[in-house]
Amino acid sequence: MHFFLPLLMSFLLCSFSLEILAVDASSTAYIPSVKTPLVSQSLLLDITTVGQVKLVAVGEHGHIIWSTDGVNWQQASVPVQTTLTNVFFYNETLGWAVGHDATILHSQDGGLTWQVQLYKPTLEKPLLNIVFKTKLEGVAIGAYGLLFRTLDGGKTWQNEFHTEFLLPDDAEYLAELKQEDEEAYLDEVSSILPHFNRLVLDGTTLYMVGEIGLIAKSNDFGKHWQLFDEIYQGSFFDIAITMQGNLLVVGLRGHVFRRLKNDTPWILRKTNTTALINDIVLTNDDRIFLLANNGTLLESNDDGVSYRLRNQKDGKALIAGVWFNDQLIVVSDVGVKTISL
Repeated sequence: MHFFLPLLMSFLLCSFSLEILAVDASSTAYIPSVKTPLVSQSLLLDITTVGQVKLVAVGEHGHIIWSTDGVNWQQASVPVQTTLTNVFFYNETLGWAVGHDATILHSQDGGLTWQVQLYKPTLEKPLLNIVFKTKLEGVAIGAYGLLFRTLDGGKTWQNEFHTEFLLPDDAEYLAELKQEDEEAYLDEVSSILPHFNRLVLDGTTLYMVGEIGLIAKSNDFGKHWQLFDEIYQGSFFDIAITMQGNLLVVGLRGHVFRRLKNDTPWILRKTNTTALINDIVLTNDDRIFLLANNGTLLESNDDGVSYRLRNQKDGKALIAGVWFNDQLIVVSDVGVKTISL
């Protein structure tokens, strides 16, 4: 874990104000996403279940689609054409999606229609993941350490800068820069942190993984973070808590690390692939699937200890997936695919 000087951290935290952001959708002109009959075959970047009775997927051009069977898909009404990267549902009606241009969309009808809550194209950074703890309290993360928080269901969002993720030399550099050049300081803090890729909420603990081997956890829903010891310099793209309560992280070049729930060291697991691993899917029969680029699919039947390859013939990237009606349904650059097992 990195060691930080408390006084320096206190200075940086106190000196960086939080910007409160809100969007008045009624006064902003957006270009709505175009509806197309082939939308389920377009580039899709995330998929989630809604109450185990519906699927919702998001992707390029503001596309959001939904299905009750994983076969027949309907396109939702979306007010923007921004590429969407992640979708999350708190319950069967309340959902959020995030994407490029720091976009946050909200649905109150189970994903049929969506409204803009945040849209900041001037930031020129994508949001990559969003999680809600309650109907009102949510956190969205993204590139270069973007972290937005809401306490009112998304009516307003606060932009937070977390110094826990600064290297000691960077913290000292920022402190000096702030005294010398306020404008340069604000520009630097906008790009000095690593990319935040994925959030997972497990009870009262919020986990996050990201660029440069970042693994962290928070016990106060992201207000303060504790970094795990560094185990790998490459990026991680997903983290999951297995059915037995153990931790898995996955990332670049087929890297998978497993950690037992009793705080033992992380152990590198053998995967026999160098493909980038995008997503972890847990099933209701204790299997684990890892979705990767180049059509690479990994299956584990022993809680993530060992894996066997089940490569897909088309070689298309498996970007995200869910276990739905006893089937593995994934999204890719050619849309929705049901993988035969």
